[in-house]
Amino acid sequence: MNATTPVYDVVGVGFGPANLALAIAIEEYNEQAAPDEKLTAVFLEKQPSFGWHRGMLIPDATMQVSFLKDLATMRNPTSRFGFVPYLHDRGRLVDFINHKVLFPTREEFHDYLQWAANGVDHMVLYGLEVTAIRAATQAGPVVEVDVAARGEAGPVTYRARNLVLGTGLVPRLPEGVESGERLWHSSEFLHRLAALPTEEPRRFVVAGAGQSAAEIADHLHRTYENAEVVAVHTRYGYSPADDSPYANRIFDPEAVDLYHGADPDVRRQLMAYHRNTNYGVVDMDLIEELYRRSYQEKVRGERRLRIMGASRLTSVEADADQVRVRVRNLATGETEDLTADAVVYATGYTEPDPARLFGELDGACERDEDGRLRVHRDYRVVTGPELEAGVYLMGGTEHSHGITANLLSMAAVRAGEICDSLATGRRSDRRAPVAAHG
Repeated sequence: MNATTPVYDVVGVGFGPANLALAIAIEEYNEQAAPDEKLTAVFLEKQPSFGWHRGMLIPDATMQVSFLKDLATMRNPTSRFGFVPYLHDRGRLVDFINHKVLFPTREEFHDYLQWAANGVDHMVLYGLEVTAIRAATQAGPVVEVDVAARGEAGPVTYRARNLVLGTGLVPRLPEGVESGERLWHSSEFLHRLAALPTEEPRRFVVAGAGQSAAEIADHLHRTYENAEVVAVHTRYGYSPADDSPYANRIFDPEAVDLYHGADPDVRRQLMAYHRNTNYGVVDMDLIEELYRRSYQEKVRGERRLRIMGASRLTSVEADADQVRVRVRNLATGETEDLTADAVVYATGYTEPDPARLFGELDGACERDEDGRLRVHRDYRVVTGPELEAGVYLMGGTEHSHGITANLLSMAAVRAGEICDSLATGRRSDRRAPVAAHG
């Protein structure tokens, strides 16, 4: 790179809903900022186009958050990027009002996200996978970083004063299990199901007890009328999500302030208390619907929906024609062998270490006693004096900012806070010139 290479105020890695919300916040900030205070930004996304959990866009599956917790409204109620302006633009505002729902379908919300992404597509470069992040210069404090990426046209590099990492979560499969034609993670469910090499499946096994597991079991049971659906999970049955008004305060912006300022022991207690608002839980309406169907099958002397609670898959072997599984009852120790056309693991996701791309820069990032990155309230990683370029995290901050770290609930507000932090740094021009070395 040379002296004419542009330096962006921020390069975003990944372009899911979190960084999309930031792009919107920057767009609206720039519309009212003085010319010399506008932020320059580019976002690099490895997918060829915008997409969000496409493998789980099950027909009629609904969101678990209110439509008001969109990409902008909680930050700016008058934003043209909110869900209500989207409805108006699509000609469905009156119809949605008449529908009397707070929770749109996941399919409709994905369409909203795509619509919003189209509004800021001048900031986004698709088909580029970031491969490394390096110091722009070797001498003195690192005030700029080079973001290396690779696309169809080959390698490219973008220089930035700040990074925002929004690479998302990584699907989690049990040790030794690899995704394939008949073994799937829930994130790829619809894509794998469409390519299932069996015209008339007779049995599916679904492992997991959370919302995705229940939605998959429900969809398979409704779609394949001649197939048995076996739901296997270590709990006795599906547990309901706590979405009561007071419990939902854990998702409020003020809760992030309290959580970030609390002692580590208090943070752990709060997380333990409120895990049932999000993890391993299911909407009560869906639980009751699955139970109703299971009960009616008993009345008719059928058993197409089978719930194997307090159980675990202990052996899974797939070949070209079927999957052989062994299920162990945790209480009795008894085992049962089954064959299935496919096994779906709705076993959740893990937070990748966002510093995996940092290389030598990782040493400048401070970590806590558990090896996790220390993060300021504005989502900026705490770094030593040798790294002055800002590194912000979209996700990977559950330990510091609470349960909303990877959820849509705080996307708009968090984007506004990061945008404000970037703008403050831009205006203050606090970085001293680096002395020349020769």
